[in-house]
Amino acid sequence: MKQKHWTFLFAIVLLGELIGIQLQNSILQFIFKPLIIPVVIGYFDSQINDITKGYNKWIVAALIFSWIGDVLLMFQDKKDIFFLLGLSSFLLAHVFYIIYFHQVRVKEKVKSNPWLLVIVVIYYAALISFLSPYLGDMKLPVRIYGIVISFMFMLALHMLFIKNKQAGKWMMTGALLFVLSDSLLALNKFYQSFEFASVMIILTYALAQFFIVKGAVDYFNSAVKE
Repeated sequence: MKQKHWTFLFAIVLLGELIGIQLQNSILQFIFKPLIIPVVIGYFDSQINDITKGYNKWIVAALIFSWIGDVLLMFQDKKDIFFLLGLSSFLLAHVFYIIYFHQVRVKEKVKSNPWLLVIVVIYYAALISFLSPYLGDMKLPVRIYGIVISFMFMLALHMLFIKNKQAGKWMMTGALLFVLSDSLLALNKFYQSFEFASVMIILTYALAQFFIVKGAVDYFNSAVKE
């Protein structure tokens, strides 16, 4: 299936989830949310020759653990343990994205930029400082998760300096949206719920995954042609 067809399918699934959220229809949400990541995996699988080859296997691993996290978080209202398990699953997903971005950075011979770390640290410190009084027993898990996703984003910022600038921009934008999505989720859950929070969280999250994968596909295909 061509890229445009996968993009259309992704849009349909995402729209179905957003409609389910707006209508507060749990059936639609249980149907469409678990389909988001499988569609992204299908898109990735269809666009490159071998998804298990080299560093691209880390993309697949990140997506699989993201899907597990999605499913677990669907039950967080029933028991708090599901939120912690979902958080752990996404933490592993970010670890796999970290490995992938690091390998790309090394392959592209992109030097570490300390200023990118400064930017990420400032954002992380500001958000955690603000949220800390409201985290309760989740203070340590949230802080650890925040460090991991911040490190992932810092490495993703280095993608702006690879040869394929367009692919780098897609991957960096995806990572940025991931940070935004998780930040909105944390504010909504621990500080104060706000209108359209669920819509904004799932929209930024789904686009984050799709953009990272699109960038990875573009990068992988351009590297093959070289």
